Amino acid sequence: MLRLPFANHRPNTCGMRILFLGDVMGRGGRQAVAERLPGLRRDWRLDFVVVNGENATGGRGLSAEHAKGILEAGADVITLGDHAFDQKDMMRFCESEPRIIRPLNYSKAAPGTGARVFEATRGRKVLVAQALGQVFMSRPYDDPFSALEPVLKAHPLGGTVAASLIDIHCEATSEKMGVGHFCDGRASIVVGTHTHVPTADATILPRGTAFQSDAGMCGDYDSVIGMQKEEPLRRFITGMPGGRFTPAMEEVTLSGLYVETDDRTGLATRVEMVRQGGRLSQSGPA
Repeated sequence: MLRLPFANHRPNTCGMRILFLGDVMGRGGRQAVAERLPGLRRDWRLDFVVVNGENATGGRGLSAEHAKGILEAGADVITLGDHAFDQKDMMRFCESEPRIIRPLNYSKAAPGTGARVFEATRGRKVLVAQALGQVFMSRPYDDPFSALEPVLKAHPLGGTVAASLIDIHCEATSEKMGVGHFCDGRASIVVGTHTHVPTADATILPRGTAFQSDAGMCGDYDSVIGMQKEEPLRRFITGMPGGRFTPAMEEVTLSGLYVETDDRTGLATRVEMVRQGGRLSQSGPA
């Protein structure tokens, strides 16, 4: 039986309970989400769940079949990232499945959408958007700040939406923090993805936005960012490839962020890091 990970958790009677799960890594990550998310939705009385799925298929991209599995497990929305279209069937699937969000600034020619408003429990509206960073990324993307600005203006908290979540997918923690402060008071949650390593900085920013630089991954942490160790180590040591990267398949830790919001303002009232199972499991604050 799953239990609340937060020792001092108290039911939030007037706002929303939102769970974000970080990058799902390969088959092990998919299986862990399928097995555990239904129980989390029930036991934590979640109103809305967002999952980053861009590494769920073999560690690179997300197939339509695997996206369906994550949605069936209880995700309301799946965000992608810089590997959004590594699985070619996602090009068509994301146009027919509104619950898939690709980065706003991926490409002007990209199919699908980078922001959309969804319906949560009791008819409340939730905005989900994603942007790619520019610092240390593999290719130049458009400015994430200017991509997010019109979306935030069009969907003010306490106005058109009861809550909003921004997934900032990038390498540099400084850029993620910059986006957090840029959105502070205008989004309920800003959470980073992409590096697969959870940061210990979950907080509520001065104007009320819940923030964490990186949610971490739903994957095996006895690995190199979710990949079996041997090939990454070979490349670091010798500079030469010896084979393909393969997702690690031992016990998975579900990593993410739990946030409670105020229905009147849409701002965060509580934020907790989630580490369930595997090597990084924790019970939460005493």
